Amino acid sequence: MSQSNIRLRQYLPHTLAIVVAGAGCLGVALWAKARVEASALTEISLVLSQSGHDWAEVAVDGLQVTLFGTAPDEATRFAALSEAGSIVDASRIQDTMEVEATAAIAAPDFTIEILKNDDGLSLIGLVPVESDATTIVERALAVAGTEKATDLLESADFAPPPGWERALSFGLGALDALPRSKVSIAPGRVSITAVAKDTEDRRRIERSLRRDSPTGVELVLKISAPRPVIAPFTLRFLIDDKGPRFDACSADTEDARAAILKAARDAGLQGAPRCTLGLGTPSTQWGNAAVQAINALGEIGEGTLTISNADISLVAAVGTNETTFDRQVGELEGGLPDVFSLNAVRLLPEEAPKADGTVPEFVATRSPEGLVQMRGRLGDELTRTAVESFAAAHFGMGNVYPAVRVTDDVPAGWPTRVLSALEALALLNNGVAVVSPDKIEISGLSGRVNARAEIARILGSKLADGATFALDVSYSEALDPLAALPTPEECVEQINAAVSAQKITFAPSSTDIEDAGMETIDAISELLRDCQTVEIEIGGHTDSQGREVMNEQLSQARADAVLNAIMARRVLTSNLTAKGYGETEPIADNDTEAGREANRRIEFRLVLPKDDTKDISVEAPEGETSE
Repeated sequence: MSQSNIRLRQYLPHTLAIVVAGAGCLGVALWAKARVEASALTEISLVLSQSGHDWAEVAVDGLQVTLFGTAPDEATRFAALSEAGSIVDASRIQDTMEVEATAAIAAPDFTIEILKNDDGLSLIGLVPVESDATTIVERALAVAGTEKATDLLESADFAPPPGWERALSFGLGALDALPRSKVSIAPGRVSITAVAKDTEDRRRIERSLRRDSPTGVELVLKISAPRPVIAPFTLRFLIDDKGPRFDACSADTEDARAAILKAARDAGLQGAPRCTLGLGTPSTQWGNAAVQAINALGEIGEGTLTISNADISLVAAVGTNETTFDRQVGELEGGLPDVFSLNAVRLLPEEAPKADGTVPEFVATRSPEGLVQMRGRLGDELTRTAVESFAAAHFGMGNVYPAVRVTDDVPAGWPTRVLSALEALALLNNGVAVVSPDKIEISGLSGRVNARAEIARILGSKLADGATFALDVSYSEALDPLAALPTPEECVEQINAAVSAQKITFAPSSTDIEDAGMETIDAISELLRDCQTVEIEIGGHTDSQGREVMNEQLSQARADAVLNAIMARRVLTSNLTAKGYGETEPIADNDTEAGREANRRIEFRLVLPKDDTKDISVEAPEGETSE
């Protein structure tokens, strides 16, 4: 046996013993590790379950403990971590737990309430930080034309909601047209409560605000006006071959108005007539007196009823039954309140207007252009001087053409009748006033909604009892200076038409507007007088020849030149801005002469709030330039 085999046999038992011992130790270690892991897992799981953290799961790898799962919030996650740390050392814990995503915090309701009175402005509400509360106050002060404001605005760091900026711009801009008022601004909505000076002022404010309100903004108006003082307090109701109708209707209370209109409908009136609530009634029994008089005329059948303050004139038509007339007049006289006096007349056939050509007559005609021609008879030179002076004062010295003659056959009270007719004619945009001994006839068109009632009031108060007059006066919206104001879009379209008719041209490489372009400036200036509240941008544009910086400067200078030229024509330009775009917005190919010519232009554009997507613009070639 070799020496090596002898040595192997000697060490083999020892080696086997070592291997067996190692295997035993490894087994013991694995058993101990399993016991430790199982113990840690059991204890941590138990404590988490008992503390309400069933959502948390535990994994143990030797001494390393891993927590995982999704906690409902950060505080719960931290509580679970602390509970596990009470069982094993915190350094042994690996935190892989997650937290449920929290819902985004909803933006607050942004609103502003602005109070405007003689003491200044008061602003209260919550606005986005981006809108800048200080800037809002400064804008409000500038528009309202005051220096004092109580600032109670707060800010929240949220993005402005849709429609906020549009409503904010409109609400602040409305302060310029409003008297004492409250303006409430919310995203996409503006509510305005205000008190106007009178009914006409209320119409003006409402039309202006509705015209300027931007797309997408709900406008709620509560504009009130004090009742007008009606002097004289007038009602005129007539029944003829055209049917019953009011020339003028006044009432002092809602109940009185309802009673008057009911009596008129009982007499055969159709439609929805206007009846103005006003101050100045001579008696609290006005409604009662008016109802009785209308009922009497309804029973008579045909004629005219005029009430001027406390004087009642009832004129029955030719052919009225005498018995019916006497009965109705007697009942009316007995039923009227004490303050009212009645003058009743039944026209007889011989009192009808004569048509033999011998009756004196005065006629005044007003054309749509405002020219007034007077012809007919006046009693003396003093009356002619008074009539001509009166007409010149109402219609303008250069607009009156007198063709009257002096005769001595005019009836008593003729000057008063003529002057009253001219005063009535002044309320018409075009029409005719005819004065005869028996009647005054006024006919024509007016841009005033209540022109007919005003004329009836004038004639009813100045003519003698029993005098008759006939009105054929119609309202024309096209002649109404408020209704005829163009919309912002129409403003730009009208400017577009003026620019298309004649280019705005400049001398080459110059900001001097050429003579032909000045004619367009004149036309645009006239259009802008009716568009004073419309925000319009005057944009200057060039072609791509020359340096970019120089082109931008030239386009800005030309836009400024147009603005200055408009300002020189005494047009308010606070709603106009000038901006030079240089070569950045071409509308044609700069590689051709025709394209460069098209790109050299002045462009008028309607300025809208930044969150409005409408874009209305007009373009005007400038003519030849050399950049």
